[in-house]
Amino acid sequence: MSRLTLDRRALLGAVPLAALAPRALAAEAPLRFVAVGDWGRDGASHQRDVAAVMGAAAAATGSAFTVSTGDNFYENGVTSATDPQWKSSFEDVYTHPALQGRWYAVLGNHDYRGTPQAEVDYAATSPRWFMPARYYTASPAPHVDLFFLDTSPVVQSYRAKVHSRIAENVASQDVGAQLAWLDAALGKSTAAWKIVVGHHTIRSGGSEHGDTPEMVAQVLPILKRRGVQLYLNGHEHDLQHIARDGMNFVCSGAGSEVRPTGNVEGTKFALSRSGFATFAVARDALDLEMRDYTGASVYGTTIGRA
Repeated sequence: MSRLTLDRRALLGAVPLAALAPRALAAEAPLRFVAVGDWGRDGASHQRDVAAVMGAAAAATGSAFTVSTGDNFYENGVTSATDPQWKSSFEDVYTHPALQGRWYAVLGNHDYRGTPQAEVDYAATSPRWFMPARYYTASPAPHVDLFFLDTSPVVQSYRAKVHSRIAENVASQDVGAQLAWLDAALGKSTAAWKIVVGHHTIRSGGSEHGDTPEMVAQVLPILKRRGVQLYLNGHEHDLQHIARDGMNFVCSGAGSEVRPTGNVEGTKFALSRSGFATFAVARDALDLEMRDYTGASVYGTTIGRA
């Protein structure tokens, strides 16, 4: 186990993560946050367990915010900003005080089975749910820029689902405009770290989906050309870290139900167990840790800035 491994006492705050951070991170007051995806099941399938330990981890590490990597509500999204699932799958589950700050969220394919705009609308009424548009940027620290994508419209197979809700919803979205926006936004960024968040995979060893061909063909070239160091996604119900194509691919899609996963080219870690990821981003290094639904640290590594 790496030097980032913490025992149960550390999770509960006995040993703050900062005390164990590498020298470079400790000196730079890193930006810390947690990430979880594929979670909205009314608390079932370890969702509530993950929420509890993620809250404890957020408190112990001083997390500034939460990133949700999509598929926020199963099976068919939400219908409106007053849908009861906002309470049963979100407000009543993520109750820890450390999770009451901002949630930067993206849409997943299951969200597209409902009314995607409802999740944007909810942001106007919620003090923590943040989705000002279907794709957007955030600059939570001087050395970190985040870029949030709406990836379902990129996937061609959804458009072929005749008379389906997801096909109707993706048909109204302009993929070319989003890709042009991403390229321009990344080109303007001068941050030391450019982190892109989307629901669908680019590189993956998951048993259900694997690589998403359209993301590889259309999004990956932009990320590589613009010097993105890390792509964070959900979609696969597991935890993964892959180093390939000159960058890092991190899957945090194990917020509830999980599926088998495995190794592919570049795999550093893959685990089929409910859990979440934590990040600590300093100017010259990023610490990644993954924890399971019991709070155990299952993986830790440091990624240098290219």
